[in-house]
Amino acid sequence: MIIKPKEQRVIVLIDVQNLYYSAKNLYRKKVNFERILDKAISGRKLIRAFAYVVRTKSGEEKPFFEALTKLGIETRVRDLQEFYGGQKKADWDVGIVIDAIRASTSVDVIVLCSGDGDFVSLIEYLKNQGKRVEVISFGQTTSAKLKETADEFFDIKEDPKKFLLPR
Repeated sequence: MIIKPKEQRVIVLIDVQNLYYSAKNLYRKKVNFERILDKAISGRKLIRAFAYVVRTKSGEEKPFFEALTKLGIETRVRDLQEFYGGQKKADWDVGIVIDAIRASTSVDVIVLCSGDGDFVSLIEYLKNQGKRVEVISFGQTTSAKLKETADEFFDIKEDPKKFLLPR
């Protein structure tokens, strides 16, 4: 078991779309973000927690955003872009990278909740700055390079009952 000093200052960055679709596709369930946050903090000093979310035209996700806020997670909201031909996009990768780099000056640990391999370069950069980088996501949908680059990888699959909501 890895000892996580209580005095470590932690920022948690949650790629909501990445975790949501992994949980939906693998288990047909939703993520328990309260438990994810608890795991990410692991008794250390939380400085900030951000959830990167997407707003649709219908606004049906508003109660979900409010639930995240009640947990103490700040939501970063981006509108879903719809392109000619029906393609939809709402990419948060650059926003997550910018927040991680900005916050890295005032924290010891960055916990990235995403399995997206696009973050490998970010993790390498943060580690070169002397930061500890932990990743929490679903092993089956996480980039192998991301797992190996992080200082620690936690696979939600180790305890799906704890980290997924019952139907």
